[in-house]
Amino acid sequence: MKSMYDVRQLLKKYGTIIYTGERSLDLSLMVDELRELHEWKMIETTLYMQALHIIRQEQRTVERVEGE
Repeated sequence: MKSMYDVRQLLKKYGTIIYTGERSLDLSLMVDELRELHEWKMIETTLYMQALHIIRQEQRTVERVEGE
């Protein structure tokens, strides 16, 4: 897993498509969905951690862009 596209595809595999029109809210909802998938043992810990890392990087990028 290397990109947000990969994270979206992972969520889509489990029937979750997130689009609210607000990027920061989308990212927060993705974290919530991933947490639930991990708690239900539907995804492995390594995959969960990789996805969280990618989302957190994207959140920092969004914060920088919105702050300008």
